[in-house]
Amino acid sequence: MLQALLELLYPPACIACAKVMPVRAAFCETCDLAVERLPPSRCRTCAEPGTFPRDTCPRCHLSPPPFTRACAPFAHEGPVARAIHRFKYEDHPELAPALAELLATECRQFLEQAPSVLVALPLHDQRFRERKYDQTQLLSGELARITGREAPVGLLSRARETKRQVGLSEAERAQNVAGAFTASPSVTGREFLLVDDVLTTGATVRAAATALREAGAIRVEVITLARAFSL
Repeated sequence: MLQALLELLYPPACIACAKVMPVRAAFCETCDLAVERLPPSRCRTCAEPGTFPRDTCPRCHLSPPPFTRACAPFAHEGPVARAIHRFKYEDHPELAPALAELLATECRQFLEQAPSVLVALPLHDQRFRERKYDQTQLLSGELARITGREAPVGLLSRARETKRQVGLSEAERAQNVAGAFTASPSVTGREFLLVDDVLTTGATVRAAATALREAGAIRVEVITLARAFSL
């Protein structure tokens, strides 16, 4: 009865285009057909799409990242990119459960071997006050609920505010986030799955994983909703 009332007040809608649908699903039929999944050929470490010698992209070959491996099921294009933008910038925190469900379903095999403790890539306090919610923490919490994991708050924080990475070159991205994160001493000797929404050059997750490793974490893996083609 309560579920029927909730669906009457808040009918199912596509997370990308907001079209109301007769049944609950992530995407409407039109958007679902346009969703782009990452191709099977990708870097075994950072999931950069492409065919590379020994399955390792030039970026990871020249500068091995501080995380062991990364998973992203979708290309950062079309309906997935629109859904992430709505979730992140258009005041739609209610999209977190649907996005986490997608992530859990699409990355089931990866998650079987991934660390059991999730760490969200955090917003700076100033950005949090502007946005009123931390979208990655919401995503992490929902993913933890679905998969039976932990998603503690406070293990990783932003030591300083950074510019948005959009529009910056790869070198500028790395410089922008260098030293931007600090990790709690309680991470020592533990393994973590770092959660973010989009992986592009990997500069931000590298900086965050470095903070965790320097604080004593023994293994860090990364999971994101989408992967941009950056090489």
